[in-house]
Amino acid sequence: MSLHVAVNLWAVLASAVVSMIVGSVWYGPLFGKVFIKATGMDQWSPEKQAEMKKKMMWSYLGQFIASLVMFYVLGGLIVWTAPQLTVGFGMGIAFWMWLGFVVPLALGNALWGGNMVTFWLSIGNMLITLLAAGAIIGALR
Repeated sequence: MSLHVAVNLWAVLASAVVSMIVGSVWYGPLFGKVFIKATGMDQWSPEKQAEMKKKMMWSYLGQFIASLVMFYVLGGLIVWTAPQLTVGFGMGIAFWMWLGFVVPLALGNALWGGNMVTFWLSIGNMLITLLAAGAIIGALR
């Protein structure tokens, strides 16, 4: 059995772009105020806010690169296990990766020092993001 798979890099790139859009909407107009309060950002001094704004571009770049890696691996898993690439199969694999890896890791973080509000926000965002990526990868054979 070979582990070499041909992952559609355009699908990986499209998934990473979509993930940034989903995150911007999720942590912006949908749940931005809840997230800011849950993380204590509403208590930051103006100096701390200015400092974080200076780092924001690097944060976005780092997140984009991390997304590329995640979706390349997801694409490899989908292609490697798929009898036939479809939107539904891609979303199914993405769902099981979310349930088996994202949820337990996020729960561990919440239980050992985070909080349950950010847990729910994080896993919700990741569910939508991974389902979208699974659909894109499944569709772009």
